[in-house]
Amino acid sequence: MAQGCTADSWENVFTSAAKPNLNNCSGVRFSGTVRFGNFDSDFTLPGGLVKPSGIRNATLHNVTVGDNCLIENISNYIANYEIGEGTYIENADLIFTDGLSSFGNGVKVSVLNETGGREVSIYEGMSAQVAYIMAMYRHLPAVIERLEALCDEYVKTHSSAVGRIGSHVHIRNVRYIHGVRIGDYAVLSGVNRLRNGTIVSNVDAPVCISHGVIADDFIICSGSMVEDNTTISRCFVGQSCILGHGYTASDSLFFSNCQGENGEACAIFAGPFTVTHHKSTLLIAGLFSFMNAGSGSNQSNHMYKLGPIHQGILERGAKTASDSYILWPSRVGAFSLVMGRHVNHSDTTSLPFSYLIEQQNTTYLVPGVNLRSVGTIRDAQKWPKRDKRTDKVKLDSINYNLLSPFTVQKMLKGIQLLHNLQYSSGELSDEYSYHSAKIRNSSLRNGIKLYETACTKFFGNSVIKKLENLPAGASDAQIREALLPETPKGLGNWVDISGLIAPKAEVESLLDALSAGKIGLEAFGDAFREMHAHYYTYEWTWVYEHFEEFFGIAPDKVTGADIIAIVERWKEAVIGLDRMLYEDAKKEFSLAAMTGFGADGTKVEKEQDFEHVRGDFDTNPFANAVLKHIEDKRALGDELISRLKS
Repeated sequence: MAQGCTADSWENVFTSAAKPNLNNCSGVRFSGTVRFGNFDSDFTLPGGLVKPSGIRNATLHNVTVGDNCLIENISNYIANYEIGEGTYIENADLIFTDGLSSFGNGVKVSVLNETGGREVSIYEGMSAQVAYIMAMYRHLPAVIERLEALCDEYVKTHSSAVGRIGSHVHIRNVRYIHGVRIGDYAVLSGVNRLRNGTIVSNVDAPVCISHGVIADDFIICSGSMVEDNTTISRCFVGQSCILGHGYTASDSLFFSNCQGENGEACAIFAGPFTVTHHKSTLLIAGLFSFMNAGSGSNQSNHMYKLGPIHQGILERGAKTASDSYILWPSRVGAFSLVMGRHVNHSDTTSLPFSYLIEQQNTTYLVPGVNLRSVGTIRDAQKWPKRDKRTDKVKLDSINYNLLSPFTVQKMLKGIQLLHNLQYSSGELSDEYSYHSAKIRNSSLRNGIKLYETACTKFFGNSVIKKLENLPAGASDAQIREALLPETPKGLGNWVDISGLIAPKAEVESLLDALSAGKIGLEAFGDAFREMHAHYYTYEWTWVYEHFEEFFGIAPDKVTGADIIAIVERWKEAVIGLDRMLYEDAKKEFSLAAMTGFGADGTKVEKEQDFEHVRGDFDTNPFANAVLKHIEDKRALGDELISRLKS
């Protein structure tokens, strides 16, 4: 009473402190059952201001407060919460849990189809792979039914009438928090509204939510940042994502390392490394991963008939140029670039690494040309470096390989497809038609060459890696033994499960075990991570299966001379692709690229201005890395040849 504190019943106010420092409690109204611990430490704020722990100017109803917390200036009240030790809460309006809450777990997100049919029930530990199965495997109703039942069980075990704010959390200047579970070390500053959600924060990967954010029915995973007037509704935000600068999203899933700024998302499945930065960009009803959306990119998911029921897929690594437009349904092959407006529902999944270019309302397809683009290689190199996940548990399995059984099987099919087009329409045709797109004669022939070169590089890489420990002077029998697969797993088609590249047969086997009730939700997610760990073992099984088809030699009859010929062919392919990349990079240092430099000077001043800003080509790190790659690969091939010849 001396400190201005009141209670409905002092018999329901408890402290765990042996010698409670009640001087640090002032102006507090205790309601219901309240428990608090010691107040022995101080908080040092930015700028050097020091505040002692305690509870001041607050109303608490059914609240448990850990040791050494500071709760100050709560204009309304905090109700039905457990607060961990060392947590700082200042200038909050209302924080409460009202009745039984699942804290965002079990919220159904109508991804890809706004009208329903692909709902994903989100939960704290969900990975991109589990969500992909929920959304995309609707042709297996037993699997979906089992997953939904497991999610319901998860929701029941994680529901409570008491919310939790973890240890060492900082909450400042927030207005409204209702039914939100907040993990350790989270930082909430200037938040407008959080309702029915979970913030999965921890000491290794804190979550930061700040300044004007509104979030309803959500899960935000470790290491993520949501800030600057972002609004999300019915969304899952994966590990180490960034949403900011007024971004808005509804019914969408964002997985590891996604970035969304300025623009808008509706019903999208954003696999790892989906990036959109521009205010005029709308992503809607699409499946993406490793994708970069250019400014003004847009898609339509309805044709003014039965509503927004159409969807589209941009396979891994696809990009959209500025002001591009795609009318769903469409499917764009892996690592392709979309430029212009496309309304003809193209399907280029069997022709990856392509350009889709619009000319006079016609879609022109340039197969394989992205294989020689320096931008494609730069992207492949930057993704692993930009993985910002610091959590010890990484939910999503991410394979960064540009060439894999997933893309190579498509290129092998693409080679056959292009040959068939050539045969059916004649080798002298000016243009060929494929899935509402046009392919020019020269583009078709170049596409075949590029696909063959890339496949040679992939198969050669695998062979050299497999024989890296082969002793000098090995016999043909030793070579054949060294080439034998370690496992039968890896045969057949491969799939990309939102970042995970895996044999389809292994995925189907896992789904059979799930639908039979042999594994639970946590084990289901772990199984995908186990597949990811064995990728290279499975990859070699696939290579061995296609060895004779590609090289024309049965692997159980191969000789040292055959391997030498394969390595020579591989060297030619690798060096040839690298030289194309080198020439493509050189274009960035041409006279045309200097336009806008040396604005008020002569040609010499233009070149000097360009060099001081961009450097010169001979010292460019990427160009030098390509040259070094050529020498390293040549040396690697020569070393194996030398061992075989000896």
